[in-house]
Amino acid sequence: MFVQIKDGSKIEVDNGATVKDVALKISEGLARNAIVGKVNGKLCQLSAVVNQEDMVEIITLKDKEGMEVFRHSSAHILALAVKHLFPNTKISIGPAIENGFYYDFDFESPIGQDDLPKIEAEMQNIIKEKIPFERMEVSRKEAEKIFTELNEPYKLDILAGIPDDEILTIYKLGELVDLCRGPHLEDISIIKALKLQSVTGAYYKGDEHNKMLTRIYGTSFPKKSELDEYLTMLEEAKKRDHRKLGKELGLFFISEYAPGMPFYMPKGVILKNELIKYWREIHKKANYVEIETPTAMSRELWEVSGHWDHYRQNMYTFKADEDKDYAIKPMNCPGCMLYYKENIHSYKDLPLRVGELGKVHRREASGTLHGLFRVRAFTQDDAHIFMLPSQIEDEIANVLKLVDEAYQVFNLSYSLELSTMPEDHIGDVSDWEKVETALKNTLQKLGKEYTINEGDGAFYGPKIDIHIKDAIGRTWQCGTIQLDMQLPKRFELYYIDVDGSKQEPIMIHRVIYGSIDRFLGIMTENFAGAFPLWLAPVQVQVITISEKQNDYARKIVAALDEAGIRVEFDERNEKVGYKIREAQLQKVPYMLVLGDDEMNENLISVRHRKLGDLGKQKLNTFIQNIKAEIESKEIK
Repeated sequence: MFVQIKDGSKIEVDNGATVKDVALKISEGLARNAIVGKVNGKLCQLSAVVNQEDMVEIITLKDKEGMEVFRHSSAHILALAVKHLFPNTKISIGPAIENGFYYDFDFESPIGQDDLPKIEAEMQNIIKEKIPFERMEVSRKEAEKIFTELNEPYKLDILAGIPDDEILTIYKLGELVDLCRGPHLEDISIIKALKLQSVTGAYYKGDEHNKMLTRIYGTSFPKKSELDEYLTMLEEAKKRDHRKLGKELGLFFISEYAPGMPFYMPKGVILKNELIKYWREIHKKANYVEIETPTAMSRELWEVSGHWDHYRQNMYTFKADEDKDYAIKPMNCPGCMLYYKENIHSYKDLPLRVGELGKVHRREASGTLHGLFRVRAFTQDDAHIFMLPSQIEDEIANVLKLVDEAYQVFNLSYSLELSTMPEDHIGDVSDWEKVETALKNTLQKLGKEYTINEGDGAFYGPKIDIHIKDAIGRTWQCGTIQLDMQLPKRFELYYIDVDGSKQEPIMIHRVIYGSIDRFLGIMTENFAGAFPLWLAPVQVQVITISEKQNDYARKIVAALDEAGIRVEFDERNEKVGYKIREAQLQKVPYMLVLGDDEMNENLISVRHRKLGDLGKQKLNTFIQNIKAEIESKEIK
């Protein structure tokens, strides 16, 4: 019989062949590295039997899904280790997460961080024993019997929430019996390095009305060197934590009176405004117009857009105007639809590129809030492009060109991910297929590499997510390009075509920063607070050796200020070494040290935060050089 493989070709295998047999048929090397398989888009064990014309894909640790299986299996090993050491513990759930895994337990007695080394050691023992996973398909009645006899109430509760028509699978690992879809590793000995990282509390199912369980977080890798590299990165990340730096550098704070809603201090406002200024510069060059729409709008608008039905749980709503429902906007899109609709447009007016730096609010769960990375109020650098069908590919290419330009300024590399139609979508499947094809065609014509994230598109259209890589190798999803044929239809938008008929425009939603606030947090960590000169809240710190130079220093400060350079004067009666160290801690790019010699010679001594002493210079020369550096947006 024949099966299809990833490259589109067909290979012949024997009847009753498994996924592993298919891998072996392709190459011995692939079979050696195979972790699990994918048959007709569904993950499965390597032992799964394939049928005539099945589409078979072999998953290795180089694939994202392969590492997820690797770490999901690690979570089960953690659960078995806990069962060995604390036999009466009840198990809940244990998924893979980004860069690791966790498992939630109900312990008889509390455990803490000090217990992690012995649990970790037991996990290592289990791996050495090469205990195999055993997969069993069971009926609901059999599953209920098994978990009742094992006295696992959380598994019984999870079982009750699974649809009756779903196939139930149980995975055994030694004495551990877990209700799980799988798949899992065929050989757990490939887990060469692991680390349990923390213990915390977590409500069962994330519901504060349920019991608080104990969550153990960990990570695992196929090589010890990869674990060491990851742990080093985490240590570096702690030093760069934007919440810590935000406080130390006086950028922002979050008050208990407004959880998830940042307060920007003067230096933080400068940073945010510089990001906005740059955004406006590049969008003006790219022929965007900028608008501003209301913060709160009536329920009817959100019903037309579809947000009232699909997103209301994340919206702040209130009543006004004789008990009429309103919502604070969670995104800017519907307001922009009204802007377009306000005027009649000809095909000659398109493409129309419309930007908005809109403040939006989203009702995020309190447990998910995290500095500037996950907030409830933020400024989104939205833009919407209205166009003819024939302009789709050109406009997507233009957006990607803008992304290139913007991210190069911050010295950022990025990868692209195409997310396709989710189950909870609006619009016809045929429309989705058309726009997904347009996105793929554009990426292929531009020679852009990308991955596909099946079923993770927005409810109104597919999207290209842009993942940037920072200075210590972490990736962040910031920019996105979303193609939408739904909102123009819902808002009855049209343009007058060449033949005088009314036609519906195609629309792109897109952001470059994503959220200015989140991007600011990411850049704070990327630069470890040492922002490039053009972004730095304070660009120059003037430092005197004694009070005798203060009048001269004030003249220097005035000249710098008049030249448009952000400058501060440290006139405290402290030793010069102390003041230089303070400026270094504040990550100020340039320090001008003034003593009697500088004052008498009408010069300045220049220090750079990284390069150290740059010697004496004339003030005008320094101003010319620093303005050129600011203009170039150089990173040094």
